[in-house]
Amino acid sequence: MPERRSEKLVVLQVIPALDTGGAERTAVDVARAIVQAGGQAWIATEGGRLVTEAEKYGAKLALGNFGTKNPLEIWNNAARLSALIRKHDISIVHARSRAPAWSAYIASRRAGAKFVATYHGIYNASNPFKRYYNSIMAKGDAVIANSQFTADHVKAQHRLDAHKLFTIPRGVDVAAFTPQSVTAERIEAIKKDWSLKPNRRVILLPGRLTRWKGQLLFIEALEKLPDKNFEAVMAGDAQERDSYVAELRSALDRAGLSQNVRIPGHCNDMPAALMAADLIVAPSIEPEAFGRIAVEAQAMGRPIVASRLGAQTETILDGVTGFLFPPGDAAALAQAIAKALAMPEADRHKMAQAGRERVLQKYTVDVMCASTLQIYQRLLS
Repeated sequence: MPERRSEKLVVLQVIPALDTGGAERTAVDVARAIVQAGGQAWIATEGGRLVTEAEKYGAKLALGNFGTKNPLEIWNNAARLSALIRKHDISIVHARSRAPAWSAYIASRRAGAKFVATYHGIYNASNPFKRYYNSIMAKGDAVIANSQFTADHVKAQHRLDAHKLFTIPRGVDVAAFTPQSVTAERIEAIKKDWSLKPNRRVILLPGRLTRWKGQLLFIEALEKLPDKNFEAVMAGDAQERDSYVAELRSALDRAGLSQNVRIPGHCNDMPAALMAADLIVAPSIEPEAFGRIAVEAQAMGRPIVASRLGAQTETILDGVTGFLFPPGDAAALAQAIAKALAMPEADRHKMAQAGRERVLQKYTVDVMCASTLQIYQRLLS
């Protein structure tokens, strides 16, 4: 099939759902950038919380079960995407997850579009079948890694031409994630929603409720703090992991922390949530491929305590823009939390400035989107 050519940049991104993860947020941000650049943005997805925002920015949606791992459905989705590519003269197909990447790859090859894949996660390969399944993400005409840590993983796992691999860190919307953009009313609304008690330090662990995000380690660390005059919040979507939520509540009961810790579910206003907290904690027990919470916290001038693991070792300068602790070490996490909460105001202000400046230099949405569009244009030139 000959390669397609179109004067207008027309890009189809394929992702299982448009909820609140880093890959989903990136898909919406890139769609907005494509439209602002005069192109046309399509997103194939089953839907989710971010659909309304994507459409507001001018993205067009193709709704369907694109996250399925059923081989027959993957094949059917490939046919559907092929028709979409041909009908709308789509020149780039950009996959952001493995299952839909198979459909996207087959469709792009059938219809003559370029294929791009972004590694948003660290995919383990415990057996040959899993390694083959993961390999689709390395078949792109361009492969994007969301951190240097992820890029190193890709190089270690796949035989990939070096000129096809690009590292583009996740970007933060620094207009939304800036302290000056958050009103006192928004902060108070968050505190009311979380039923926070006044005159207590607030420690926030944002992130979906899944074991590898380290919520149980966080509870263990909080139990070790000698001063219990704090409120802690584990804010994030359980995504139907009801048994894990029950396990967290049992752990809080055993630690005597049920009155200190809130599990409020999904948060719709993360900038205000970060401003409502005195300290942000990201205690992942497995490597973060990027870890956007660490960057969002720095953008908001909030001290961050995070595992010395994965890409967080790139995004956080230990002792300068935040604090890193040995992964899985509850005692070390407790010490880091206590140290961060005890920082003099002058040191806290200095850390906030350093973190904000680093984000503005390296981790903005504008830089991320501009770099992505450069790859698109490079493939089409």
